[in-house]
Parts: sequence; structure tokens; C-alpha cells
Amino acid sequence: MSDANTQRASCPVNLTQKASLIEQQWSPRVVAEMNDYQFKVVRIEGEFIWHSHPETDEAFLVLEGTLRIDLPEGCVYVNPGELYVVPRGVEHRTAAQGEAKLMMIEPRGVVNTGHEGGERTALNDVWI
Repeated sequence: MSDANTQRASCPVNLTQKASLIEQQWSPRVVAEMNDYQFKVVRIEGEFIWHSHPETDEAFLVLEGTLRIDLPEGCVYVNPGELYVVPRGVEHRTAAQGEAKLMMIEPRGVVNTGHEGGERTALNDVWI
């Protein structure tokens, strides 16, 4: 971890405040790291693309708004203060009817669109 990132990790992180600094929706930004895991905040609205992460689970903690996670067997609604883990390899799509702010927890280097790629693929390892 670089010196700048070490300095960022040395004080408490206000997740909601960090999420409000993100200018573009669907652009996760790293706020902390622990071992090989990154804690990212993101603002979303509308629907993302269907994708999966064959190599890892993916955790979503809702800060504001309501997250809908579409899964092959139906959808799950996740409210503020709630956490949901999508198991590795499970196809899913995240969505929010109004804007939602989330924290995602996943290993460093995981691409937000899985192996699907496309225009919604965000740059990795961008700190805020």
C-alpha cells in the first residue's frame, strides 16, 4: 500500500461522506484495505448488468437507499444498515429505484462487471 493510502487508513472513514464525493454513479472507489480485501463505496441508480465473480464472494452493505439484488431464483432487497453476500459464481445484477449508496467488500483486483466487461466496467484501485 502506498504512503498516501496508509495515511488515509490511519483515521476513521466516514462511508456516507466518502460516497457523496463520488461524481459518477456505478464508479466504485476504494476507502480502505485490509490484507488483500478492499472496502469500496459506490453510488448507484437504475440497473447494472448481469454478471458473476467465479473467483470470489461479493459483499454489499447499504448506507442509504434500498439495494435490489436480482438473482436467478428471485430478488433480494437490502435496506440501510443491512449486509448481503452474493456467493462466488452466482450470477447477479444490482439495482436501485432511487439513488443508493453502498459499501462493497471484495478482494483487490475484482472487476465490477465480472468477466462480462463492457462500458460499465470501472477502473480498479481508485481511492477517494
